[in-house]
This record gives sequence, structure tokens and C-alpha cells, in this order.
Amino acid sequence: MANSEFGYVRNFEQPDALPPSNWIVVRIDGRGFTKLCKKYEFEKPNDRRALDLMNAAAVEVVRSFVDVVLAYGQSDEYSFIFHESTTLFERRAAKLATSIATAFTAEYCMQWPTFFPADQPLARPYPTFDGRCVCYPKRKILRDYLSWRQADCHINNLYNTTFWNMVLKGGMSNTEAEQALKGTVSADKNEILFSRFGINYNNEPLIYRKGTVVYRSYERNSVQNGEGSRIEAAPPTSKTQLEKERKRKQKATVAVEHVDVIGDAFWEAHPYILASKGGDSSDK
Repeated sequence: MANSEFGYVRNFEQPDALPPSNWIVVRIDGRGFTKLCKKYEFEKPNDRRALDLMNAAAVEVVRSFVDVVLAYGQSDEYSFIFHESTTLFERRAAKLATSIATAFTAEYCMQWPTFFPADQPLARPYPTFDGRCVCYPKRKILRDYLSWRQADCHINNLYNTTFWNMVLKGGMSNTEAEQALKGTVSADKNEILFSRFGINYNNEPLIYRKGTVVYRSYERNSVQNGEGSRIEAAPPTSKTQLEKERKRKQKATVAVEHVDVIGDAFWEAHPYILASKGGDSSDK
């Protein structure tokens, strides 16, 4: 910006760089999605088209931001994890949050016709997403965050599956179903689903029960550890190495899976996702 008598106004901008050596999570949430679901008549308790659209938008965001190591989504939210070493936008919180939220919103709107019929075109007010940044200093805390979101997915989906079956198949009103479920625990809801509607909740699609994990999957001929899973061998330092690393990530296959991230199996199979630039994936 050219110097001028008005340049002093820059002093009112507040620095918002996030602390170094922290994993950054940018979580985006749909704004006013309860009304949107009613407007476009989303299926209850889950609309597979809407979830597939969310996942498709997330894939493109992961492709666009190579510093994102993993994304986890459920319902109308997605969490994008930036590596602890990222220097993107100088780690400025506002830039990170707005860039992810706007990129996701654009993809969601542009890909809508791919998942919804022509007689359901988007109209104003268009879907939008807000975003926030949260820092986590340790891998263990970051994994606990992801476990929290996946546990939330399970709790909400079990409730919604039970509630909407009681309404749509059981003939109850929304208020009656809500009152009937007050004070119930998971076992109670599972019993209601099985005894009244013949539904074994454990047989429900994993995308509804577990949510969605999006990450880069590398070829097996990459550097590997003893278990055959790729890890980072050494931190790229020169501009040439950094550019090669960026291109490698851009060419990587973006995997979309509905798996458990609370246990250790997923992380043991993909240790490179949360590895440091030197290859360490321990909980530090």
C-alpha cells in the first residue's frame, strides 16, 4: 500500500497470527441449514445427496489447500486440519478461516446441480458457511478433538434416526416423539429402533454413523516404514524441494472414507497424516 496521510488507519488492524507448532483446525458450519433443509425437502433422518455434496465440496477444498492433512465432516459441518508447520497466510486466523469457508461455500453451490434434480435449483438465500480457527498444541489433543466430533456424529444420528422413525413410521407428532425420548440413553434408543421398527442401528450406513474422513492417500512405492505406510522421510528445505512437495501433494489421490477415528487402527495404518516433517507421529 502506498504511503499517504491516510496510511495510519492500518494501525487499527489487529494481528491475529496463530501460535507456531500448533495444529490448526478450521471448522466450518452451515448457516441457517435448518431452514435450508425444509426449503429443499431434505430426507429425514439423513439425506444422502446432501452428505455426498458436503463431501464433494470438502474434497475440492483439500485439493486446493495442500497444507490440509485431513478433513472430517458430519451433518452440515467440516473440520479441516492444517499441519502444525504450516505457514500459509502467515498463520493468520482470519485469512485461514475465511479462505476455507468461502472456498467450501463456492464448491457447495457450484456442485449442487450434480447431486440435486433440476427441479430443485438453488435460489436466494444461497447456502453459506462460517468458519473459525482453533489451535491444538499436541497430536493427542487433536485426536481427542476428532474423537469428540465423531462421538457427536454418533449421538446426534442415533437420536435423529430414532426420532424420525417414531414420527414417520410410528405416527407420533414431533412433540410426542421428543417427549418420549427425554431421558433415554443409547441402549433405550437402540431398543426402540429394533423392537418397534426392526432396525439394527449397527447396520445403518457408516456415513451416517461415523461421518466422513478425507485425506491424501499416497502410492506404496513412496518412502515407507516397517508396516508399509508412508511417512515423511525428511523436511523439505529449499524452494525447489518445497515446490516438489507441493506438486506431490497435488497429485496424490484424495481418499474419502467412513471409518472410526477414535481408535488407533486408522492412525496406525496412515501414520504420515499426523507425522512431523521429520517423520515422527508420536503423541507429542
